[in-house]
Amino acid sequence: MFSLKRTTSDNSDFNALVAQLDAYLAILDGDDHDFYAQFNKSNLLKNALVCYENTIPVGIGAYKEYDANTVEIKRMFTLPEARGKGIGFKILNELENWAIEEGYTIAILETGHLQKDAIHLYQKSGYEIIENYGQYFGVENSICMKKSLK
Repeated sequence: MFSLKRTTSDNSDFNALVAQLDAYLAILDGDDHDFYAQFNKSNLLKNALVCYENTIPVGIGAYKEYDANTVEIKRMFTLPEARGKGIGFKILNELENWAIEEGYTIAILETGHLQKDAIHLYQKSGYEIIENYGQYFGVENSICMKKSLK
């Protein structure tokens, strides 16, 4: 059984999975890891989720305000052994619902071009590839996406 907990980045379960996410990304991103890491600081996130399978934390996600209408989805991660169970979809859907509750109408995100499963999840969830925004402008390894929230 899965449950989602709305929390902040101060949550110890959230931070434990962030550490695993960062280790995974250090391998995946290789020489580009330091560039991306500077934009993925997890402290001070007031909108963070932890997904539990029974009592075990198995996935996380968060968002932060990008502008008055837009949130940026951040820190999406599911433990490798828990993948294929729809956890990422559950987390993303709950983050979108939370953002809508707070009055936001758009969600954006950035992911790496090597993260094929993530790209598939986002496209299946209605995100469309857009021109790279902000700090990702001109970064060839980044794929930026956007979705209108309803």
